[in-house]
Amino acid sequence: MNQQASNPSAPNPRAGIIGGTAGITASLAGVQVEVFDTTLRDGLQVEGVSASVDDKLRIAEQLDFLGVQFIEGGWPGANPKDIEFFARAAVDLRPRHSTLVAFGSTRRPRGKVDDDATLRHLLEADTAAVCIVAKSWDYHVTEALQTTLDEGAAMIADSVAFLAAAGRTVLVDMEHFFDGYKHNPEFAMRALEAAVVKGASHVVLCDTNGGSLPHEVAAVVADVHRHVGGDVTIGIHCHDDTGCAVANSMAAVLAGARHVQGTLNGLGERTGNCNLTTMIPNLELKLGARCLPEGHLVRLTAVSHHVAEVLNRPLDPQQPYVGASAFAHKAGLHVSAIARARDAYEHVDPEQVGNGTRFVVSEMAGRATIQMKADELGLAMDGPAVNQVIDDLKRLEHEGYHFEAADASLELLMRRAAGWEQDSFKVESMRVITDELPNGDFTTEATVKVWVGAGADAMRHVHTAEGNGPVNAIDKALRASLGAAFPELDKVHLTDYKVRILDGSSATGAVTRVLIDFTNGERTWTTIGVSGNIIEASWRALEEGLVYGLLHPVG
Repeated sequence: MNQQASNPSAPNPRAGIIGGTAGITASLAGVQVEVFDTTLRDGLQVEGVSASVDDKLRIAEQLDFLGVQFIEGGWPGANPKDIEFFARAAVDLRPRHSTLVAFGSTRRPRGKVDDDATLRHLLEADTAAVCIVAKSWDYHVTEALQTTLDEGAAMIADSVAFLAAAGRTVLVDMEHFFDGYKHNPEFAMRALEAAVVKGASHVVLCDTNGGSLPHEVAAVVADVHRHVGGDVTIGIHCHDDTGCAVANSMAAVLAGARHVQGTLNGLGERTGNCNLTTMIPNLELKLGARCLPEGHLVRLTAVSHHVAEVLNRPLDPQQPYVGASAFAHKAGLHVSAIARARDAYEHVDPEQVGNGTRFVVSEMAGRATIQMKADELGLAMDGPAVNQVIDDLKRLEHEGYHFEAADASLELLMRRAAGWEQDSFKVESMRVITDELPNGDFTTEATVKVWVGAGADAMRHVHTAEGNGPVNAIDKALRASLGAAFPELDKVHLTDYKVRILDGSSATGAVTRVLIDFTNGERTWTTIGVSGNIIEASWRALEEGLVYGLLHPVG
C-alpha cells in the first residue's frame, strides 16, 4: 500500500510541475484510488432534499455512467423507500462499472448476529458488497451504546465475520475515528483490528463531526497505514464542517488511503460531505491518480448537473470544475491576453471535466470582448453589429438589466444585433386577472393571444389558463398556445424565479428585475426582464426563456 512518493517529475496534464517545487509536490501517477459515492444515503440527509425511488434509480444510473466503483444505495430495512429501492435495483439496474452497496450497522450490544434484524436486512438486499458503521470512539461505546470496550470490539468482529461468511464484500465505516483516535488511540486501533482480522476488505476512517484539519488527518492516516496498511484497503470519509472535507480527503490519500467516500456536489447533512466533483478531478488532474475508467472524467459536469436537476437542488455556479462560473471570465483589460493564452487564466483545460470556457459580458465590455463572445456562440458579427451590442448593453444595464446573470438573454440580444429575427411565434397580447373569492382565497387567470409561425402561414391561438400566481398562469397559457406546434417545449422547465427591487426608495412603484432559470435536461439558462411592472418583467423573462429553448432543443 505504500505507493505514494514525492516526485518532482510527475506529469501535469497542462504544463508539468513548476520548476523549483521539488520536495513540496507529490504524485500518485498511476495509483488506483477507489471512489465510493454515498449521495443516495448521506447526500439525501441535507435539508430541503428528498428523492423518490425513481429518483434514486436515475441517480444510480448516472453514477454508474460516471464510473464510480461503489454506489451506496441506502439502509435496507430502515424505511419502506430503501426496501423498495433495493428490490427494484435488483431488476432495473444493470451497472457496467459500479458495485451497489447496502448500508447498515454492526449487531446490537449483547446481541447475536444470527437474529440481528439489521444484518438480516443487509443480506436480504442481496448486494455483492455491504458497508457497516462501527463505533471506534470509546466515548460512544461506553456512553451511547452503554456497553464495555470489549463488547464494542466484539460487535465489530462478529458482524464482519457473519457478513463475510455469507459471501459479502464487507466495508466498515469507523465512525468518529479521528475523535476516537485523539481520545484513546489504543481502542481506535483495536476497533480497526477487529474488522481486519475477521475479513473486512476496507476500513474507512470517518471524520463524522467534520472537525478535523488536514495536518491531523494526514498524521492519523499515516499511523493507521503503518499499522494495517498491508492487510486492508484504508478509506476516508469526511464531512465539511470546517470547510476542509476535500482537503482532508486529499491529505488522507497522500498519507496512504486508497478509497474515498463522498457525495456528488458535496450534498450531506449540516455543511455537507466531501465533494466528489471536486475530489475526483483533483486526484486525476493534479496528482495523476486513476479514479474513473479511462475517458470518463469528461462526463463529470453533465452528471453533476443531471443529479442537481433530479434532486431540484440548484448547483452552486462557483463550484470548482463543474460550476457554470468555474471557467467564466469577466473579460475586460485581460480579454486580449485570454485570447492569446487561455491556459494562463485556467488551471486545467475545462473540457477535461466536460465544462467549457465562458466569457461574461457587461456594460464595461469592449469590442474584443463582444467579438470573443460572438465567436463562442458561433455568431458572425461585423463592426456595426458589435457596436450595436455595446450600445444596447450600456443602455439596458443603465435601466437595470444585468446580463452577467442572464446568459440566454445576452445571446438573444447579440443575435438580434446580428440581424436575427425570432419567427417561431409572436405575442399579440397578454392579460392577467386576479380575483379574491368570498372565502379569502385568490385565483389568477391569464389569457394570451399568440401568432404561431410566420407570414401567411401564421395561425392565431387564444388560450386562457389558471395558475398559482400570475407567472404560473401566463406560463400555462403560453404553453397551451405553443404546445401543438412545439412539443419540444414539454422538456423545458422553470427551475428558479428571482425578483429584486432596484429602487427601494420608490416603494411599490420601484423598478423590478426578474431572473428566471430554465432547463431542458441537457443545459440550463437564465433570462431577465426589467420593468416598473413586475408582471411585465416576468413576462419578458418567460418569453425569452421559451424562445431560447426553441433555439437549443434537446438532442
